[in-house]
Amino acid sequence: MEHKIIKSLFLLLVLLNLVSNCAHAAPQVPCFFIFGDSLADNGNNNNLVTAAKANYRPYGIDFPDGTTGRFTNGRTTVDMIGELLGFNQSIPPFATARGRDILVGVNYASGAAGIRDESGRQLGDRISLNKQLLNHAVTIHRLIQLLGTGNEAANYLNKCLFYVSLGSNDYLNNYFMPTYYTTSRMYTQDQYAKILIDQYSLQIRLLYLLGARKIALPGLGPIGSIPYSFSTLCRNNLSCVTNINNAVQPFNARLVSLVDELNRELTDARFIYLNTSGMSAGDPSMLARSDGQCIQDSTPCQNRNEYVFWDAIHPTEAVNRFTASRSYNASLPSDAYPTDISHLVN
Repeated sequence: MEHKIIKSLFLLLVLLNLVSNCAHAAPQVPCFFIFGDSLADNGNNNNLVTAAKANYRPYGIDFPDGTTGRFTNGRTTVDMIGELLGFNQSIPPFATARGRDILVGVNYASGAAGIRDESGRQLGDRISLNKQLLNHAVTIHRLIQLLGTGNEAANYLNKCLFYVSLGSNDYLNNYFMPTYYTTSRMYTQDQYAKILIDQYSLQIRLLYLLGARKIALPGLGPIGSIPYSFSTLCRNNLSCVTNINNAVQPFNARLVSLVDELNRELTDARFIYLNTSGMSAGDPSMLARSDGQCIQDSTPCQNRNEYVFWDAIHPTEAVNRFTASRSYNASLPSDAYPTDISHLVN
């Protein structure tokens, strides 16, 4: 009996040692920088004057640190990509990142943010991509202070992963809101996609000039099929849903072409496209406000792992895990182009 107990304890120690070694293995990149909207926001909007914030229950009900400002029940896609990269802590939001915290990277994402500065303004304050890039310049200044010289900071940034995911709000909270915005009267869907990608191209090239060399660019999912679009923007009109889904296809096609162009021109950098549109589908899960977010202190369903949507806009942790996994290690050739994140970083 004693022999069996000792053997069991020994096996437990071996397992604990393996877990410990695994958890503390060096990440595949020294740092991870995230630019985005509410799909990636982890607290940057908490102190802004805006309806686009998630620092109340039931958001975060399944997250180890509780309610942090993440627009889901648990972890976001970028949280899980960070874990797959080997980070044993989540990347801090710019709003609270201090001191040496920034050495693992910074999350600049902001709910309601867009490629265009005006997108999402009807919801209140938000940090557009242009402002996120300005915040990144502040981080670089801090990195220079920590690492000693501009060259040291540049060499450090060259090795990091940059994840840039915006565009949904330029449609949902701009183009398809004619009451607040004139873009749908000024541009056809194809013209608008071109204008967005032209601006996005300049922003991504600026990020390159600021030291980014490994850049992942997710496309837009079928945003017409999210519960908010179906019930609020489209009033259950299926042709409207199809119209919104069709509108983002030229954006995605142009983004793939942009990836090709950037890889051709900036030969010391690598850019990839992630086909999030090919990774998604589903049904709504819980009560949401008219703007698509959770009603404060509402009671979520118990079988959250069986749902695609957490509120009327944002996916559940279960779907985020699925998206992160296929972004990191493509299940199908169509998941990522020309390669996935695991090959981008190695």
